[in-house]
Amino acid sequence: MFIAKDYDLKLEAPGCEPGAEYWNATAQFSEDMSAVFPYLNAEWKNVVYSPGAKQITWRTGDRAVAIKPKEITISNLPDRDTATIEMEKVIAEINRIWMDRDNITPLDVPRKRLVAMEIYQFLPQTNCRACGEASCFVFAGKLATGQADVKECTPLFEEDQYAEKRRGLLDMLSQAA
Repeated sequence: MFIAKDYDLKLEAPGCEPGAEYWNATAQFSEDMSAVFPYLNAEWKNVVYSPGAKQITWRTGDRAVAIKPKEITISNLPDRDTATIEMEKVIAEINRIWMDRDNITPLDVPRKRLVAMEIYQFLPQTNCRACGEASCFVFAGKLATGQADVKECTPLFEEDQYAEKRRGLLDMLSQAA
């Protein structure tokens, strides 16, 4: 049974930017966590799950998170204290999902990452600003990164002329990371 608790935490400057003012934190585990991946994939709708690579990745704000069988890496952290707090949050959520796995249908198939241009094709493309954004493309970008809710595009849901686009977009969102 997997319960992530004991790990070694290492902070490193990003390889592509030595001397940076932020850090990458990697927690290394002795146990293999890959059994929990299909459950995480089922519960976390904004992740990219790669069964072949045995990896789950996602972005949260300005941070990237990657989970591999024996490690978790979080980028863009200002210090060790923040790294520890953020790592503990991820670990707690993994453990919560693992403990509740009997109530979760695992999802073992990869999901496609959302792309703003593909989302944009399904929006009204009127730049009406009803969603609060300057343009439909800006809104599409926020949808792709999980920073907006599709229902904020009121014309898409209130005007019959966009019914086909709405169905296409909802279908895309349901199959994506």
